Amino acid sequence: MALFNNKKAKSELEKRQKRFSKKDLLSLVSKEKTLKEKFTRQERLKMHFSDFMVLFAMLRDYATRKYTKVPWFIISSIGAALLYVISPLDLIPDFIPFVGYLDDATVLAFCLKLVYKDIVLYKTWKEETHPKTASTS
Repeated sequence: MALFNNKKAKSELEKRQKRFSKKDLLSLVSKEKTLKEKFTRQERLKMHFSDFMVLFAMLRDYATRKYTKVPWFIISSIGAALLYVISPLDLIPDFIPFVGYLDDATVLAFCLKLVYKDIVLYKTWKEETHPKTASTS
């Protein structure tokens, strides 16, 4: 099995991002509990839990039209990455010991680099509009 690398992560994210729809967004928002469990149980994903929380809050706020100052490309990239994480059909099956979540973590890390500026803008908006909940969402 070839090592999963950034080039493969980029390709996989781009492929899934192009297919991501508003229907997928609404479905993903309803899977918060499943995603939280995955991010808290799997070692390779635990270090990204706080990132996940911000990404998920951004998706939820976009879906509920509270925050729409972000291009669809960014939302669909985040959504595609999170769907990849919970998908049983990914490039390295999750049940393989030691490497099963390597691809999930790599796709997520690539997505974080891609959307970094938008995350900063979102956090600023969240702090300005909801100062008490910004750090917990």
